[in-house]
Amino acid sequence: MKLDQRLERHPSDGGGRAWIERILKVVGKPGPLRVLDHARFEVIYEAGPLGIDVGGEVYFQVSPFWSWDLPQDRNPRARGYTTASTSAEGVVLEPVWVGNEILAIGIAGRRLEAGERIEIVYGAGPMGARIDRFSEREEHLFLSVDGNADGIRQFVAESPRFDIAAGPPGFANAVVPTTLEPGDPFEMLIAVLDYDGNAGVDFEGTAEIQVLEGIELPSRVDFTASDAGSKRIEGIAREPGVYRFQVEVHGAEKELTARSNPMVVEAGIQPIRWGDVHGHSNLSDGTGTPEDYFTYAKDYAGLDFAALTDHDHWGMQFLDGSPELWKRIKAAVAATNRPGIFTTLLGYEWTSWLHGHRHVLYFEADGEIYSSADDRYENPRQLWDALEGQAAMTFAHHSAGGPVSTNWAYPPDPVLEPLTEIVSVHGVSEAYDAPGVIHNPMRGNFVRDVLKVGYRFGFIGSGDSHDGHPGLAYVANEGAAGLAAVFTDNLDRASLQEAMRARRTYATNGARTYIEVSIDGVPMGGTLPPWKEGDPETQTLEIRIIGEGAIKTLDIIRSGAISTSELGNVLQWKAEREIPRLRRGEFHYIRVLEQTGATVWSSPIYAD
Repeated sequence: MKLDQRLERHPSDGGGRAWIERILKVVGKPGPLRVLDHARFEVIYEAGPLGIDVGGEVYFQVSPFWSWDLPQDRNPRARGYTTASTSAEGVVLEPVWVGNEILAIGIAGRRLEAGERIEIVYGAGPMGARIDRFSEREEHLFLSVDGNADGIRQFVAESPRFDIAAGPPGFANAVVPTTLEPGDPFEMLIAVLDYDGNAGVDFEGTAEIQVLEGIELPSRVDFTASDAGSKRIEGIAREPGVYRFQVEVHGAEKELTARSNPMVVEAGIQPIRWGDVHGHSNLSDGTGTPEDYFTYAKDYAGLDFAALTDHDHWGMQFLDGSPELWKRIKAAVAATNRPGIFTTLLGYEWTSWLHGHRHVLYFEADGEIYSSADDRYENPRQLWDALEGQAAMTFAHHSAGGPVSTNWAYPPDPVLEPLTEIVSVHGVSEAYDAPGVIHNPMRGNFVRDVLKVGYRFGFIGSGDSHDGHPGLAYVANEGAAGLAAVFTDNLDRASLQEAMRARRTYATNGARTYIEVSIDGVPMGGTLPPWKEGDPETQTLEIRIIGEGAIKTLDIIRSGAISTSELGNVLQWKAEREIPRLRRGEFHYIRVLEQTGATVWSSPIYAD
């Protein structure tokens, strides 16, 4: 990565232009190109003013993510068969497969002069090539050029782009606020998506909502094609209680059912805001545009806040060398930020393959990229020094295992890193005994291990979604995902920053379960005062859980020791009990497992 930053490109590297001459659908319903269709792509590359020397190469690459057929030149009748040809007399093309998804087209015979063309046909056989399983605008076919035959290449400035539409309806989502005061108005979001959670399905039909006593809410809503599968309806919570709504969606092709998260209506309840602050777009190694990422978070997942965290120096394009991409992300963040309704945060992922990955969030409109591939910011301490004094935070993630674990030898900065992401699509980094533990785990490197060393964190979850589905990454990832719950009265950047710094947070793997935990009135994330001579030897632990589904077990975790209770698949549970006083350096949190596999972790309470 460092070498790549330092290499000097020849002016002919990345020269020329490329476009899609034609897309021919081979397998799939008539109409626009849809997820998992089979198609033939006829791509034209035209050499730039400096041409390409003999021994130079044009590289053709499909997305390395999400079920694309790999280009191959062995079997003309199999999917992904790819050809390259030119009408430039005397130019000989020498294709070489240099990676699973990369075809290097060598230039021989004579140099390719300015304006001369190469035609690449991806999916040239009768079966075409199967495309992405996720819908998106501005999908790319990537071309890069080594113009002077020195082995160093650069992407063509404008790679060919096209759109992929969603599949048929296959999943419905219903979201209501988790917390309300009696008499408060609210909105219910109903979203219709395809089987993998893709937005923008062709759907016309109705949704019937179960009528619950104490709630004013229409019992039916109609969807038209212009709704693009997303509809909000207004209601009023008249009476205290816990409400879950059943929604039946009826369309011409599919009947779908959704059950909302629990809505807790009671006087004086502290608002909970739900967010996903870790995910990727096709500007690095994800799916879709930055603009569509935030639209999905708000209008399909029903989140309250979100951040897009594309990589600094990883993926198909690098933010640290592309100011125009960072500018585009900042513009998308600014355009979609609606304080009080939906809050967006500027962010990126610091992608160190030595010390682990951290995403960086800014709680102001602007911020810089301090790249992990830059000598000045190559370790966590240097990163925190650069961020000192700014309205920013860092979050270690997938810290206990794959794709790379966190180097905890750098004690996290208490101001800049008060929270840690313990669950995402990669799995759970809380502890080795956790359900859904992360792949390639490293014993001794889990979050609970470093809590025992003396580090202090609040817990959050986030998706680390690469499919363009912030807040709903679990739909296409076999139930693996993450969400962040934040207790804050106001929904804006400053309030989120204050609540996160105070560790008023908890983590889930995608469910919107409601929990409260306190010891002697100190809530999750808080710190108990030091023990004094004459203090009681016990403290009062209070726990309240309102499940999204039936609650199976409760684990009470004290400084690494676990006490498990079977709760009998109840929908809600509450208890108050006396526990031995926490001594200096101890910590205490809970883990809740629902029958569906939904899991929730409170932030720890610490003892000074």
